[in-house]
Formats: sequence, structure tokens, C-alpha cells
Amino acid sequence: MGLPADARPREKLLSRGAGSLSDTELVALLLRTGIRGKGVMQLAADVLDQLGGVAGLLHAPPRALGQVKGLGPAKRAELSAVLELSRRALAQQLCQQPLFDSPAAVRQYLQLQLGGREHEVFCVLFLDSQNRLILLEELFRGTLTQTSVYPREVVLRALHHHAAAVVLAHNHPSGQARPSRADEALTQSLKAALSLVDVRVLDHFIVTREQAASMAEMGLV
Repeated sequence: MGLPADARPREKLLSRGAGSLSDTELVALLLRTGIRGKGVMQLAADVLDQLGGVAGLLHAPPRALGQVKGLGPAKRAELSAVLELSRRALAQQLCQQPLFDSPAAVRQYLQLQLGGREHEVFCVLFLDSQNRLILLEELFRGTLTQTSVYPREVVLRALHHHAAAVVLAHNHPSGQARPSRADEALTQSLKAALSLVDVRVLDHFIVTREQAASMAEMGLV
């Protein structure tokens, strides 16, 4: 007699490793059980289909999880916990080594933090003298089209955290990763303000669900 459907991904993981599992099987492991009339594998497939695959799941806000039929509070809590663990694992990595030793990790961390936001959020990554992450702090929240950012507040937070450098980041809910003229002007304004207290601006990332675009790589910082 074969294993029940909800046990097969677990058996496969234990015998072959997590990399052998499909996206659906991994999500099924997290969900553990299905709902009446729908097995766990089908429920996992529905979750991925409704949220836009693994990338959509990683960036899904709690509201989006709540709209998937069959995801009750317990299952939503488990998925949210896994996503938060992913964020914290990346943050720990960035705290232990210079930020740009792992440029892919920087982008992944920012996408996990900002990619799924429905409104613009402006964050600052405060770095120590060795360019290791002290912490990421959300400083301003705006509308879908603009965010009011006050250089004085950014300077005060940099001094509070004894930062030697910062990386700026904000999301574009529209999905357009190209910086606007306003983004360019803001970057230069913050560079000028922070230079007065010897804090360097290393980069400014524009974050969407699909990517985190570096303004430094574009020659705009």
C-alpha cells in the first residue's frame, strides 16, 4: 500500500533532499494537510497558481494569503513564519560580511522586504565601517505614486545607529524598475545631507517583485 499523498513529499525530501521536490511539493509540506474535498497537493498547486508561483508567494502580503480559499489562520501563519525566517536568514548573512560581497543576497533581501508592498515604502540599510548591515529601517511610507522623504530624518537615524554608510531602497508598486527624475534628485539630496556627517551613500535600489535595480550600476549615485 502506497503512502498517503500528504506524506509523499516528506518521504521524498528525507530520501533525496529538499532540492528534489517540486515547488508544489515544497508548499504542500508547509501546508501539511488539505481541506475537505481537496488534497494537500491540489491545495498547494492552487496557492501557487493564485499567487503567481514561488516568487508571488514570497512577496505575498498577508491580505493576499487570506484571499486563497483553504488557507485558514494556521496555514497562513505557517507560511508567513517561513517567509520571515527567509528574511532573517538573509539579514544575518549581510550582518556577518561586507554587504557587496553578496550582491545577490542584497537584492533577494530587498525583494523579500519590499517587493510585495502595495504602496511605496522608503527604507535605509545602515552599514558599519566595514559595510556590514546594522539593520534595515523603514523610514517613510507613501502612496502608490510618491513618498515624502525628509533628509534631516535620514541623517538623524544614521547618527543614531552610528552608521558609516547607507544603502537607500524604495519600491515601485507599478513594477517599473527604472528610477524617475524624482528618484535621482532625492538620491543627490540625501548624498549631500549625509556627507555633512561623513556618511556615504553607496547605492539606491528600486525594488519590484521581479528585480531590485541598482542606481549605482546605472551611474546615478
